[in-house]
Amino acid sequence: MEKQEDMKCSSAEVDSSPKDEFQELLQTLEKQTNWDGQRLVKYEGLWFLELLFRPILSARKYFKAKDTDVILSTMPKSGTTWLKALTFSIANRSVFPIDQSPLLTSNPHKVVPALEFNLHWGKENPDPELIPDPRILSTHIPFEMLPDSIRESDCRIIYICRNPLDVFISQRQFLLENKIAKDAVPLVLDEAFDMFCRGITSYGPFWDHMLGYWNAHLKNPERVLFLKYEDLKEDILSNVKKIAEFIGSPFSPEEEKQGVVEQISRLCSFENLKNLEVNKSGNVLGLMKNSSFFRKGEVRDWVNYLTPEMADSVKKLMESKFQGSGLIYNI
Repeated sequence: MEKQEDMKCSSAEVDSSPKDEFQELLQTLEKQTNWDGQRLVKYEGLWFLELLFRPILSARKYFKAKDTDVILSTMPKSGTTWLKALTFSIANRSVFPIDQSPLLTSNPHKVVPALEFNLHWGKENPDPELIPDPRILSTHIPFEMLPDSIRESDCRIIYICRNPLDVFISQRQFLLENKIAKDAVPLVLDEAFDMFCRGITSYGPFWDHMLGYWNAHLKNPERVLFLKYEDLKEDILSNVKKIAEFIGSPFSPEEEKQGVVEQISRLCSFENLKNLEVNKSGNVLGLMKNSSFFRKGEVRDWVNYLTPEMADSVKKLMESKFQGSGLIYNI
């Protein structure tokens, strides 16, 4: 990091820097305070945490995808941690035996870096060679906001979505535990739920996020794999094989006989990852506890927090937003 006195000597250059262009853009955007006290900005019809808006724009402008890249995308709290662990283990199974997996000593978010949280966090245009090929990267960025190089290259995109009611509850519990806006008094559940249903949530509206990747999958299924969290919970083995085939690394008959699919599934299971020492302590970016990424991992946990009337309102909302798209989601 440059010393402060060294930074004073080029004020003319600083005044015309991209940083000021960013601040000028920021001043023109609609803003809201999220239910947990964090600032949200609206850009191109989508909501982003102000904390992450600069890295998102930097990634969009500078990131150069390679045809060999695998990009994992999700709405926050939709199975990101699980998808990272699974994809990394599948892609690197010939490099790391199960009992020597980096996941045994590193959180999945460290093993698979994110565009906006890691690669472009505090770095406008980082060196892409810092991550060795073949690269597995993650993001929460909606499809329409992805860097052009991702959408136009031959890299693979794996998207996983989850019942929005479970997403809302998981997000809420995660943010309440981590309290990123330290002094804020969170809104009560009903008010937070109302914001979620109006699309005012990080990377939201959730229906646009889901539809963006769904339509991309329909247009080019060989490049965009669309998964549902609930399907993985119901049949993990089939989905592990599906991911392997999609990224061009299918399991051989010998591997299947040796139980490699089952071994990877067990290694990456919620229960196993949660109980690893590395995931019981430490944090991501000094903001989010490693342990907070492993709360319950259950399907339909929302029933313990939301009323049937709330669920019905989201069901009707999804029916309206998804009408004619072919996307069906039972809640």
